[in-house]
Amino acid sequence: MTTRELTEKLLRAYSAYYNVERETPAPPFAAEAVFHSHTEQYFLIKSARLAETESNEYVFFAEEERLDEARLRALAESAWQEGTSRVQPHEAHQSSDIILIVLADRVEPEALALAPRLKYYRSYRWGLQGWSHFRLIVVETATGRMACNRQGQSLKGVIQSNIKSV
Repeated sequence: MTTRELTEKLLRAYSAYYNVERETPAPPFAAEAVFHSHTEQYFLIKSARLAETESNEYVFFAEEERLDEARLRALAESAWQEGTSRVQPHEAHQSSDIILIVLADRVEPEALALAPRLKYYRSYRWGLQGWSHFRLIVVETATGRMACNRQGQSLKGVIQSNIKSV
């Protein structure tokens, strides 16, 4: 499966629950997907609100012919900066995760080794107004090799199910 084909499959899968942007994603990304969730709990009437939470996910897709360590660092920094610039912390904000999915024809061993060590975290007002985690997965489309950081472990299943369904 080529990098472009896998990107299209993932975007179709994400489009069921996320707002997918293919036309004008933030540079240097090929596409992005955004998910917003807002829940409220109240007692008998809506004005007697007990709890309110808001969660967001900002997913950035990158396509590369050859991914090396420097390029992976640059993509991760760009995704983190772009994603956190969209976060608007407030009392009901729980979390806003920034996710980077890098699909490459060829991944250098240094980049695969770097992926598990890349992590970013930010709390807003000491966690009272939520936090942001960075999730990362790198996929070499030619071989199916993957590397992810600790927060990105859940992305492996999504990628594997889309690779296997060819």
